[in-house]
Amino acid sequence: MKRLHVHVSVEDISRSVGFYSALFAAEPAVVKQDYAKWMLDDPCVNFAISTRGRAPGLDHLGIQVESVDELQEVHARLRQAGGNIIEQGETTCCYAKSEKSWIDDPSGIAWETFHTTGESIVYGDGSGENVARIAHERQSGACCAPEPTVKTSACC
Repeated sequence: MKRLHVHVSVEDISRSVGFYSALFAAEPAVVKQDYAKWMLDDPCVNFAISTRGRAPGLDHLGIQVESVDELQEVHARLRQAGGNIIEQGETTCCYAKSEKSWIDDPSGIAWETFHTTGESIVYGDGSGENVARIAHERQSGACCAPEPTVKTSACC
């Protein structure tokens, strides 16, 4: 089974845990001083929040898989979708050990594909993710991209 992953950067963990717990009608599966994660079945999503240094808002999206075979299947889809795939490999991130890759969609939204292999007592220093994402930014020129403009619309 594959699970959509959404990671949002927040300013206040405690306040955000309260908000998302009410929104999801569920308590997080993991709560740390700088991180929380809900493993929801309806909708089937791994929803995480953290205060790990990025501006508040959407940090990245992803697809979490349950097996190495599923990871290879999703990785083949990444190759078919096109773009520059950044192989991060084995890493510790978000209090978990995993195998992961990164790709940006045509709009520049980072997508992570990963298979979690175990828990960790540390968040991880982010070095693997940062190296992968910084290398990709250098290759794509994203480091020089303009700030997004605020769009207003009558629609949601």
